[in-house]
Amino acid sequence: MNLRQGFKMAAKSISANKGRSALTMLGIIIGLAAVIILVSYAKGQNMAMQEYYESLGTNKISVSAYSWGGKNVSDALYEYCLQLDDLVLGITPNLQVWDRVSVKYGAKTLSDENWETRPQVTLGSDQYSLCNNYSVAQGRDLSYMDIKKYNQVCVLGAAVKDNLFNYANPVGEIITIKGTPFTVIGVFASKGSDMLSYMDNVILVPYTMNRTLNNTTEMSEYVVKAKDASATTEAITRLDGFLKGLIDPERGHYYVYSENTWMDESNEQNEMQQRFLGGIAAISLLVGGIGIMNIMLVTVTERTREIGIRRAIGAERKSIIIQFLIEAAMICGIGGIFGIGVGYLGTLIMGKLSFDSILLPGADITAGAFAISVALGILFGLYPALKASGLQPVVALRAE
Repeated sequence: MNLRQGFKMAAKSISANKGRSALTMLGIIIGLAAVIILVSYAKGQNMAMQEYYESLGTNKISVSAYSWGGKNVSDALYEYCLQLDDLVLGITPNLQVWDRVSVKYGAKTLSDENWETRPQVTLGSDQYSLCNNYSVAQGRDLSYMDIKKYNQVCVLGAAVKDNLFNYANPVGEIITIKGTPFTVIGVFASKGSDMLSYMDNVILVPYTMNRTLNNTTEMSEYVVKAKDASATTEAITRLDGFLKGLIDPERGHYYVYSENTWMDESNEQNEMQQRFLGGIAAISLLVGGIGIMNIMLVTVTERTREIGIRRAIGAERKSIIIQFLIEAAMICGIGGIFGIGVGYLGTLIMGKLSFDSILLPGADITAGAFAISVALGILFGLYPALKASGLQPVVALRAE
């Protein structure tokens, strides 16, 4: 018997037992749909975290360095980063104003009493937006001359702009920060993510306003922007070595780390989660496979005479095995197609509810799911097929 004949006979058998075949497929449909939805959910989480880190800015190096005893860490760090022009794109202080922040424009006031609209006044350089992945939507960014000349100017985050000015253009308007007037020269584009909404509450001012706004608090937090991932690793090593030689452990402290490290660790955790969720969902596939084996064993019992007749007229054992394996594979394959369809629909719904985006299973997941369904049919159909092929013709013909 060739494969074409095997498919015809298997299709005829499935058609004759529609109810039982549909019941058998149900376990495969539910199992595959569960695998696809859970693995896709984990993949969606991974994508959301990737977008989060990319919005923060990739290849960022956070530096905390402070020394008491005469050494100007800030100037030394700036000069050293300038020497690393083959690795570093920019550096900026990242010092926030915490003490009783109050921002006013006309009759509107934003203060730290309301945490939802609390402005995050940040002292930075003209490279702040580069280092933190901001883009200017209106007006202009801070310039080197703004820093050099102690200009009382600021750039607003998207949320601050909306809270103070609504739909009006704020560029050129004057706001007061802790009673000090600042001219608005630009507005940052919104980060467009609930996870990053706090970054839209920023107000960037020149770090040379430190004495005015922050009571000359020592600047100890910096962000360094590396050119790429490989440059990030080397820059961290060099910065660590430089600060180790610059700062006496008894008179200061420092640490250097990269957001890329957290991103890599997050990717590893998400991959583990995908495998874990896939493993849990695979248990339902195992149950479905056992159901197939049981149904196929019942089928062998019901078709004992048919098998005996085929053996009596010269059918080889391999022909019987092929027929039953094809039948089991077809049942699982058809169930797999329906399961993939249910999985796609479930993934779309879950993606909209969980991530507010269109999420679809990858081609690798889809192909893998279908291959698994067919493989399950062959695996769990093998024992019934072997049992059917092992029946003796004389015994099989006596069966009622």
